[in-house]
Amino acid sequence: MSVSKPFVSPSFTYETMEETLDVKPKGVELYIGIPKETSFQENRVALSPDAVSVLTNNGHSVVMESKAGEGASYSDHDYSEAGAKIVHSKKEVFDCDILVKSAPVSEHEIDLLKPNQFIISPIHLTVMKQEILEKMMEKKITALSFENLKDDSGHNPIVRSMSEIAGSAVMLIAGQYLSNANNGKGVLVGGISGIPPTKVIIIGAGIVGEYAARTALAMGASVKIFDNSIYRLKRLQNNIGMRLYTSVIEPTILGKQLKTCDVAVGALSSSGGRTPVVVTEDMVSRMRPGTVIVDVSIDHGGCFETSQITTHEKPVFRKYDVIHYCVPNIPSGFARTASQSISNVLMPLMLEMADDGGFENLVWHKINIRSGIYLFKGSLTNFHLSQRFDLKYTDLNLLIASRR
Repeated sequence: MSVSKPFVSPSFTYETMEETLDVKPKGVELYIGIPKETSFQENRVALSPDAVSVLTNNGHSVVMESKAGEGASYSDHDYSEAGAKIVHSKKEVFDCDILVKSAPVSEHEIDLLKPNQFIISPIHLTVMKQEILEKMMEKKITALSFENLKDDSGHNPIVRSMSEIAGSAVMLIAGQYLSNANNGKGVLVGGISGIPPTKVIIIGAGIVGEYAARTALAMGASVKIFDNSIYRLKRLQNNIGMRLYTSVIEPTILGKQLKTCDVAVGALSSSGGRTPVVVTEDMVSRMRPGTVIVDVSIDHGGCFETSQITTHEKPVFRKYDVIHYCVPNIPSGFARTASQSISNVLMPLMLEMADDGGFENLVWHKINIRSGIYLFKGSLTNFHLSQRFDLKYTDLNLLIASRR
C-alpha cells in the first residue's frame, strides 16, 4: 500500500497567524463582608471608612456587621456614610462572596462559611486548629493570609506596618511604666541636660527593633542593639544613619548590659517556630529593680525566660521586681492606626482584583500574591500548614496553571 506524500503546491500562500494575547476580562462587582471580631483583644478592623468609600464609589457592595469598627473608634454611622450596608446578623455578612477579617476564622464562624467563599484574614500559625482548616478545605474555601501576603518588592506589607507600630509603641509603653503614675521608678525616658540618658537594650534588629531604636533615639535615650545576624545589624545601622552600639548575642556581654539598663526590649523574630529564649531567669534576677521589660516576641513564645502572656486589661506583672509587659498583638492597642495601615494594603488589592475580573485572574497576573494563599478552592497550598497537620499539600502554581 503506497503512502501518499504531503503535497505542497507553489500556488498555496502561507500566512502567519494572528497572535492572541491574554486579554484582560471585564471588571466584576465585588460583594465584600466585614464581620465584627469576637476574638480576644482584637480591636482592629480590616477596612477603614475611607477605604469602604473608595470601594463603594467604584461600584462594589460592602456589608458590615453593626459595631465592627467600634474597637478602632469608627462608628456604624461612619461606615454607612461611606456607603456600606450595616446589618445586625452575622449570617448576612457571611453570605458575601468575599470576607475581610482582622482576626483568624474562629470555631463558631466556621459553620457560617459558605462554599467557594474567598477569605482575607490573618492565620496566626501558632494557634491554628486542624479541624478549622479541614472544614475550610471541605467547603472549597480560597484563603489569603495577612502574614504571607507579599507586595511587588517581595516584602510583607501588613506584617511590616504592624511591626512598625509595635516598635514605635514599645518606647511609649516603657515610658508609662517608668513613671510614678504606674508605680515605676520615676525615670523620664531620654533624660535631660546634666543627667545621663536612659539606657535602652534592644534584642533583635528587625523592623520592630529598628523602630524601637528610632523612637528611643528620638527621645534622647542611649540605645544598644543585639542580634545574631550581622546583616540585620548593618541594615539597621544604615537605615538609622548614625553609629550605634551593636553586638551579636553573647550571653556574658548581654547579661552585663542588662544589669545596668532601664528598658529591655525583646524584638527577636522567629522564622515559623518559637522565638529563641536568649535572656535567662538568672539574667533577669540581676537586673535593677524597677527596670521595664517589653517582650514584643511574646506572640511566638517570648525571648525572656520570665515572660508570660498578659492582657491589655492587666498588661504587666513584676518578677524579681522587674516590670514585665508581655501583651501579644501590641498593634491592637493602637487599633485605629493599625486599621488604617491594613486598609491601605487591602483596598488597592480589592480594586485590582475587580479590574482583573475576580480573584482567579488576579492570581494569574500577579505572581507575588501567590505566597499569601494558603487555601485555593479547598486545596491546601501552604507547605508549613501541610507539614504541621500532616495534610496533603498541593503546589499552587500547578493548580492555577491547570485551570487556565
